[in-house]
Amino acid sequence: MSNILTKIFYIFIMLILISIISFLAIHAAPNSFLSAGELNPNMTKEAIAALKAIYGLDKPLIEQYKDWVINIFSLNFGISFVSGQEVSIEILKRLPITLIMNITALIAVFIISLYLGIKSALNYEKRSDYIIRQISLVSFSMPSFYLALLFIIFFSLQLDWFPIAGLHSIEAKSGVSYYTDMAWHLVLPVSVMIFVGLGSMIIYIRSLTLEILKSDYYYFALSRGLNKNHLLRYYIFPNLLPPIITLLGLSLPGLIGGSVILESIFGIEGMGQLFFMSALSRDYPIIMGILIITAFLTLLGNMVADLILLKLNPYISRN
Repeated sequence: MSNILTKIFYIFIMLILISIISFLAIHAAPNSFLSAGELNPNMTKEAIAALKAIYGLDKPLIEQYKDWVINIFSLNFGISFVSGQEVSIEILKRLPITLIMNITALIAVFIISLYLGIKSALNYEKRSDYIIRQISLVSFSMPSFYLALLFIIFFSLQLDWFPIAGLHSIEAKSGVSYYTDMAWHLVLPVSVMIFVGLGSMIIYIRSLTLEILKSDYYYFALSRGLNKNHLLRYYIFPNLLPPIITLLGLSLPGLIGGSVILESIFGIEGMGQLFFMSALSRDYPIIMGILIITAFLTLLGNMVADLILLKLNPYISRN
């Protein structure tokens, strides 16, 4: 219990530090949301001053930060400069599609990488190992935007199998057909996410598995004449879990943050596109909202991974 309280206190301190750095960095950036209005001859100084008062931009920076922190504790991220809606509404409106895409891709990457990484290590220096390594290297070095464009040109323009962009067809209606149509639109972007994510994960799991295969306890189990399935289930897989769980815990923010490049290319209104458009328009409340949520999820994912590791490995220190 004391360990959990210590980690919660650590998360609280880190969030405060991250919020201060992010707040100062954003306000130190050149230009602002009202820069265009200040250059507009039709905008009077009184109108600009009224807008600053509405959004609290007329206050000293320390008071703006204090008000923002107080609102955060009540889950009030402020009002969007662009849309005029609450930031929480803007985020919740785009969050589901980003979660669907990233969770699907993460599960697929985990399963495929686990299979190919272990298979590659068990067949070290054989033909299958060489093929899997080449696939992982291509995946690791392939830019997501380039692969997305290749998929669009080949599968959408030439073969006409999948839609070019968007989430729904014009004729899509409610019901099962509506969600089927959405799934069909997501095939290409999710496929790009899966392929690009495979490379580093396969290499990582292959490297971990090779270390296990060289260990004394594995040689001892092998000398006992245990079959391949038994070795895989009780010796290889359990020892792969701790580092993989740590990696998955650090992947938690990506589920919310989305992919700026892919969502922009495929015209998907998710969290990545929202962050990109907010950065262009200097929409401070949305930028800060997404940053603080991402930071919280990073710290939370790290804490959850540590707690799971404590359960899996009783020899890890609890202090």
